[in-house]
Amino acid sequence: MSFKNFKCVPKMIFGRGSFVQLDVVLGQERQDVNDFVVFLVDDVHQGKPLADRVPTKAHDLVIYVNVDDEPTTEQVDGLTAQVKAFNSQLPVSVVGLGGGSTMDLAKAVSLMLTNPGSSSEYQGWDLIKNPAIHHIGIPTVSGTGAEASRTAVLCGPVRKLGLNSDYTVFDQIIMDSELIAGVPTDQWFYTGMDCFIHCVESLQGTYLNEFAKAFAEKSMDLCRQVFLNDHPEKDDKLMMASYMGGMSIAYSQVGACHAVSYGLGYVLGYHHGIGNCLAFDVLEEFYPEGVTEFRKMMKIHIITLPKNICKDLPDETIAKMVAVTKSMGPLWDNVYGKGWEEKVTDEMLTTLFRRI
Repeated sequence: MSFKNFKCVPKMIFGRGSFVQLDVVLGQERQDVNDFVVFLVDDVHQGKPLADRVPTKAHDLVIYVNVDDEPTTEQVDGLTAQVKAFNSQLPVSVVGLGGGSTMDLAKAVSLMLTNPGSSSEYQGWDLIKNPAIHHIGIPTVSGTGAEASRTAVLCGPVRKLGLNSDYTVFDQIIMDSELIAGVPTDQWFYTGMDCFIHCVESLQGTYLNEFAKAFAEKSMDLCRQVFLNDHPEKDDKLMMASYMGGMSIAYSQVGACHAVSYGLGYVLGYHHGIGNCLAFDVLEEFYPEGVTEFRKMMKIHIITLPKNICKDLPDETIAKMVAVTKSMGPLWDNVYGKGWEEKVTDEMLTTLFRRI
């Protein structure tokens, strides 16, 4: 028997106002006058006060990325080509400033600058051969756990699947809860629920162990303080819940909700947060207590999910979603354990999707 030997983020800064230390952190990477940094910034911040605070130098490259749609391997390949065209040297760091999608793009670009071919060739587990460029994650919306995870989730030519690797893990994260102020309520809720659902799936899964349990239980407690109790320090608490939820998954696994959400995201284009919420709302038989609590949180924050989005879709569209969802073997193994293939049938998944 072998035990998972996983990599954690080696350096992290936490605290309100800590974003100002980014310049100092990058200064440690800039050893030569020609060294440059690539900043991938969610374009929602373009022209806003935060954009003016990014500590760029004259020869750095700032790219405002659009994440209205889920990140794709094609987008990653395009960004990688843009960086290579900008300078014949490699950057000393790639900084991702935004939500989970932006941070995943930063992770993926840092990997593809040092690995040949298309990012679609590395969708899977431990396919990356060469270490990434130094990369930094700075969340401006909390919940995905992307700042803590060893994956960069991308929609590729065949399916939605991450670049899962120890090399994917950020070298540095900066968690400044001031940066998540002003996020629209729906987005704040959907992204936060990704964290809550991480914890439910981890705690209910066959992969559960005391390491994962410790992080998941504390993360869930923080989520309740944020979404049920409206704690005055809810931004700080949600930022830590997101990190801890990501850490819990690092030594366990997500489950049925993420598997179904991947099908929704890949075929219908739903963002990960809302996709998880749409899926979770029909998974009472898997997670009865979690779904009850989730619906209570929706009611408190006046969140209305779209209904009947899959009810009348063509059979072939449903079949595509079923195929993507069914291919998530480790996730279903966490739900059922050995022999999951006998339980995760096309009929069962089709019934689930038709209820969404």
